[in-house]
Amino acid sequence: MATAAKKATSPKKKAGPQAATELLRADHKLVSGLFADYEKTRSVAKKKRLVAQICTELSVHAQVEEEIFYPAVKRALKDKLLVPEATVEHATLKDLIAQVEGVEPDGEMFDAKIKVLSEYVKHHVKEEQNEMFPKAKATSLNMVALGVQISARKAELLALRA
Repeated sequence: MATAAKKATSPKKKAGPQAATELLRADHKLVSGLFADYEKTRSVAKKKRLVAQICTELSVHAQVEEEIFYPAVKRALKDKLLVPEATVEHATLKDLIAQVEGVEPDGEMFDAKIKVLSEYVKHHVKEEQNEMFPKAKATSLNMVALGVQISARKAELLALRA
């Protein structure tokens, strides 16, 4: 009986404010799953829906990182390498997004662009999670306060896209 109650309450743990790095990791995981779904499907309609969601998620994620997370990390770390490199990677991601967003999935070139986008995102995520996030967490940054800002801004941006 106690385990059933424990299971029922465990999802509530996430209901409160989350640390910025937890929110960003959750975004990374969501997008990774969307790319996996894309690779599995042969349905053009489903591909189109998945690409629309991938583009929205990546665009909003990049924007909140650039507006909120990166400037805070740059200041806290007095960073001149990690944040500028991540920002340049975002520019390339935005270029790839522009090539596929709103476009009919029309065969192998489209699939190739999604594959390149997926691989590029994997590389970017790996660097963020293995290098930037641990360094940021080791600073005096209030990750929960940053998470609250990121969450609010993300909600605003998603509402604008709805």
